[in-house]
Amino acid sequence: MSQEQKDFSEEAPQEPEPWEEWETKLVKWSLIIGVGALIVLGSLINIFILH
Repeated sequence: MSQEQKDFSEEAPQEPEPWEEWETKLVKWSLIIGVGALIVLGSLINIFILH
């Protein structure tokens, strides 16, 4: 088992790959949409349920 773990660690790249431009855009838009959804849903809960 230790031999298998050793083989995997040797094959792993030492430095992470740089992100592609589309991956960066995907993460940014996902965060923007997520924050917007939290604001909208939080407001709706506040208006209709908590008041």
